[in-house]
Amino acid sequence: MDTSYPSKAYQVLNTVNSAVLGKKTETLEILTSFLANGHVLLEDIPGVGKTTLAIAFSKAMGLECKRVQFTPDVMPSDLTGFSVYRREQEKFVYQEGSIFCNILLADEINRTSPKTQSALLEVMEERKVSVDGVTREVPAPFLVIATQNPSGAAGTQLLPEAQIDRFMITLSLGYPDYNSELEIAKTAGAGTRTDVISPVITKEDFLTMQAQIHQIYIKDIVYDYILRLVTATRDHPLIEKGASPRATIALVKTSKAYAWLQGRNYVIPSDVTTQLPYVLFHRMTLSMTAKMNGNTRDEIVEDLIKKVPLPYLGASK
Repeated sequence: MDTSYPSKAYQVLNTVNSAVLGKKTETLEILTSFLANGHVLLEDIPGVGKTTLAIAFSKAMGLECKRVQFTPDVMPSDLTGFSVYRREQEKFVYQEGSIFCNILLADEINRTSPKTQSALLEVMEERKVSVDGVTREVPAPFLVIATQNPSGAAGTQLLPEAQIDRFMITLSLGYPDYNSELEIAKTAGAGTRTDVISPVITKEDFLTMQAQIHQIYIKDIVYDYILRLVTATRDHPLIEKGASPRATIALVKTSKAYAWLQGRNYVIPSDVTTQLPYVLFHRMTLSMTAKMNGNTRDEIVEDLIKKVPLPYLGASK
């Protein structure tokens, strides 16, 4: 593994953190997901810097970014593209949709129709689109940052469980801390913080980083630990529906990416437990008992970590 690439990844983080203030933990986790070739779901209120975050990442990594504001009238063809008859050419010509980019900010995804949601989530999974019988690959990398308004907000509808499972991780940016918001206030009106961002890596660098993640080693006993954590969600008394096998895959990939960012070529249990909340939160349906008792997802994940024994890495398995 070329050890220069993790340091380049931290150059990206430092650049993004110069534009998105006070969110170092969140930007690290988003980069972890990107390195693992996963999509991110942000459950947030408006105005906390989601667009700035997407633009900052795309500029720092030399990637193309597009933003789609999801409203009830956005059609699947707006995303996937469509064919238009050109009289001068005497044929139908394909017009690319918004998904043909490297980073797509899908803003307020739970405000649009289920049909449009499905069109996006299908491309997220397959990374290709079929229009008029022709299949086209989307650019590599293709990464989605989708935002979802809080449940119950006006004009929203919950994403189906099968669709929300397509996101590798979920998190919330939340409000900035006092000092960060003070700095934002002092620089308001002087242009945006992303205006001065220049690429610190190339698209080829990032694709190389993604390829290096696959080389990270996981011992069999750590694989066993990952699986025991995920399967423990399926018979937990406070969880109505546990995590799917896709959660196992996501936990493996994000644990590898996180270990790589720490400069290691192998995964340790703490990598797994660090990634566990981000991977599980949107994949757990709380039971009625949990809701009545006021149990939170954080508490349940902590309980899982306590109950599932840590592996002994000195074992021969």
